[in-house]
Amino acid sequence: QVQLVESGGGLVQAGGSLRLSCAASGSDVSTNGMGWYRQAPGKQRELVATITSGGRTNYADSVKGRFTISRDTAENMVFLQMNSLKPEDTAAYYCNAYQIKNWVRYDYWGQGTQVTVSS
Repeated sequence: QVQLVESGGGLVQAGGSLRLSCAASGSDVSTNGMGWYRQAPGKQRELVATITSGGRTNYADSVKGRFTISRDTAENMVFLQMNSLKPEDTAAYYCNAYQIKNWVRYDYWGQGTQVTVSS
């Protein structure tokens, strides 16, 4: 089991920056990958960025060049640096971690942190 706790959300003006943090804990905290997803009101949850245990990253087209995902493996943390924020980035942001055991993927989610970008 992995428990995830996010922090760093808030209200920011368009063009501003925020940094989200996610701390993982639990009896088996090693993960194959971690990432960030977001969900705006009335919309489906969507991938923002992911990073594997090997450091390979993947970004949604809408955030490429503006957001950067990173992780501190020793501290079991993942970060999302968000620059040049736009009102359309407004959403609840969720930290995700996954483990693959015996070819089965197990996903874990944080409780979410709200990011609001004003125009």
